[in-house]
Amino acid sequence: MWRRFEEMPKDVRMSLLLVWITLLPCMSMIPLGAADTAAGPDEGQRLLSRAKRGWVWNQMFVLEEFSGPDPILVGRLHTDLDVGGKRIKYVLAGEGAGTIFAINELTGDIHAMKRLDREEKAEYTLTAQVINADTDEPLEPPSEFIIKVQDINDNPPQFIEGPYRAAVAEMSAVGTPVTRVTATDADDPVYGNSAKLVYSILEGQPYFSVDPNSATIKIALHGMDREMREEYLVVIQAKDMGGHMGGLSGTTTVTIMLTDINDNPPKFSKNLYEFVIPENLPVGQMGGKVKANDRDFGDNAKSTYNIIEGDEQSVFEIITDPQTQEGILRLKKALDFESRRSYTLKVEATNVQSDPGGSVGGPFKDTATVKIVVEDADEPPMFSKSVYTLEVNENAPVNTVIGTVGARDPDSSGSQVRYFIDRHTDLERQFNINVDDGKITLAKPLDRETDMWHNITVTATEVRNHSQISRAVVAIRVMDINDNAPEFANEYEAFLCENGKPGQVIQTVSAVDRDDPIQGHYFEYRLVPEMLNNPNFTIKNNQDNSISVLAKHDTFRRQKQEMYFLPIVVTDNGNPPMSSTNTLTIRVCGCSKDGIVQSCNVEAYVLPIGLSMGALIAILACIILLLVIVVLFVTLRRHKNEPLIIKDDEDVRENIIRYDDEGGGEEDTEAFDIATLQNPDGINGYLPRKDIKPDLQFMPRAGHNSGPNGVDVDEFINVRLHEADNDPTAPPYDSIQIYGYEGRGSVAGSLSSLETTSSDSDQNYDYLREWGPRFRRLGELYSVGESDRET
Repeated sequence: MWRRFEEMPKDVRMSLLLVWITLLPCMSMIPLGAADTAAGPDEGQRLLSRAKRGWVWNQMFVLEEFSGPDPILVGRLHTDLDVGGKRIKYVLAGEGAGTIFAINELTGDIHAMKRLDREEKAEYTLTAQVINADTDEPLEPPSEFIIKVQDINDNPPQFIEGPYRAAVAEMSAVGTPVTRVTATDADDPVYGNSAKLVYSILEGQPYFSVDPNSATIKIALHGMDREMREEYLVVIQAKDMGGHMGGLSGTTTVTIMLTDINDNPPKFSKNLYEFVIPENLPVGQMGGKVKANDRDFGDNAKSTYNIIEGDEQSVFEIITDPQTQEGILRLKKALDFESRRSYTLKVEATNVQSDPGGSVGGPFKDTATVKIVVEDADEPPMFSKSVYTLEVNENAPVNTVIGTVGARDPDSSGSQVRYFIDRHTDLERQFNINVDDGKITLAKPLDRETDMWHNITVTATEVRNHSQISRAVVAIRVMDINDNAPEFANEYEAFLCENGKPGQVIQTVSAVDRDDPIQGHYFEYRLVPEMLNNPNFTIKNNQDNSISVLAKHDTFRRQKQEMYFLPIVVTDNGNPPMSSTNTLTIRVCGCSKDGIVQSCNVEAYVLPIGLSMGALIAILACIILLLVIVVLFVTLRRHKNEPLIIKDDEDVRENIIRYDDEGGGEEDTEAFDIATLQNPDGINGYLPRKDIKPDLQFMPRAGHNSGPNGVDVDEFINVRLHEADNDPTAPPYDSIQIYGYEGRGSVAGSLSSLETTSSDSDQNYDYLREWGPRFRRLGELYSVGESDRET
């Protein structure tokens, strides 16, 4: 029946679904009054007294994507209160009420006003209620119901992750999985077959196939070779409605790459290679190249090369160039045209990696023949040795023959050879060489203790071709002779305690010799002949090339003799023997009971116990320094001047400062030169200095008045200025500054208080008393002056 429904035209199917959805809610409504009547009158009365709602309905359904000319009827609400002439009204609330869904207030019909999409919202929850049409009072409690959007097949399948890329090894067996694709359908997977998908392949046959249910792409053709074709494009289709007619479909592409396996052996481009190599080609240099091609890719195409025949003397080697995969033929040994003029080699190329699965048979190798012809070249002379080692005694006379070097021309022509010394290796020209026979002779005397080895370079040159030069190293060892006398190993200075015991070891002495005899050193020590019967000291051989110096008695005193000198003769065992006389200095010192040296000077006897001469000198220096500090302090105190004051309890500053000066304060008299601000017309260009004694004194102003206490300010200032000018010990020198000048063209009067005594100013100076004790006296003077003028 369903299949016949699907075969109907689309407009007919939509009409049938609309009728079915419209009748479904009507069939589900059951009037509550019919159920109460079946229960009997008594039971019906009991039910009415419970005030239950008067309607019952199930879920309502509406078809999505309906686009008719009129709103679609979703369902109808009904209550048993809607009887007779009773005025009731239906009210709808909830999701989409009034916008998406509308209700007829009188009949209870619900209509969908807009086109719905189940993929956007699948269901709506609403609330219905019956109220009095006149008073809007609820007649029943609200009831909740659901309107579900019925799905239709309006969404095609989609491959969200497409397009796809996959890879599979070449030569894979039929049925080998390659990859899997996935499509999704936004339709309802529960209702009908709208979301049931079936997969098929549109392009890519006969190489690949796809499983209709799982969408797994598999190999469908045997023997797919990457070297023939590497990339395939497969188109996969997904169709809903189970793949039946009328279903929607979607497609995606899958790009499948065949990965390489080692299924091709290397192959030389030709069977025979021929090279001509000159005999003077340096060892390690390239003589030729061979190449084996491989159709595979990457590591599967890499090959190694080996010489399997024709190189019994290991003259050649072949390596692989990692960039070009070529075989590089190189020399391991020098070629000689005169000894062998051609070589025939058999070279083999082998894959580095073989087929891991063993699906392709081998062998993965190939061979080729390499023929090498040696070309004759003019070669430089060849020394019989690359390094010569010669010996000469250090006392050998000049022109002594040290040794001989030899070289020959390897060419068949056999040119004569000339020998020379590279003077860069013999800067002091200590050696000579005979240019014809290669004899090396001594040019200067040698000293083994200065240089034990001399390394020089000898060159051999063809007479016929001077550009053919070869070199050899000659190492000359200078052999030792006994030409240096032994001597003390150190500058020994021994200390002898006054309270020492006879036989006590004073010092252990050893010797060194710059010579290096083959049998080793052996030294003999003895006192000089005039000291053989020395009454104070003797020596003892320690049998290890050292001696011990011993004291013979315990009566050594510093007052008697502070220092002793003991000459000792040291002789070696060379041929002839060499000897030298060395003197050991022995000091007599005062020691503690434990034998620890405390003092070695005679002056220590006149010092107190426990204090040395250095300690006493340090103490005396400290005392002198303290005395100097005290003297300087007293001198500075005497030269300190008494402060210039008017009274003992007052401190009046002598400097008159500009009122707008914001410098370093009232004590700052050297911040700047105030003379630059004075009237240039009044001082005739003279700029006084404040760092020296003033020579020019300014006359006091006229028109001053005295205070009641007999104190005149101008006279006071002039007196202090005179005292300061005649006192050279009181820097910085006080000076009076003129503040009456306000600049050329200034309309403002002077701000100076010096002119207030002759003006008619009504200024009150009582505020000066509030500025502190320094200004209290000045305030009294000006206040009194103002009182006198008023009187």
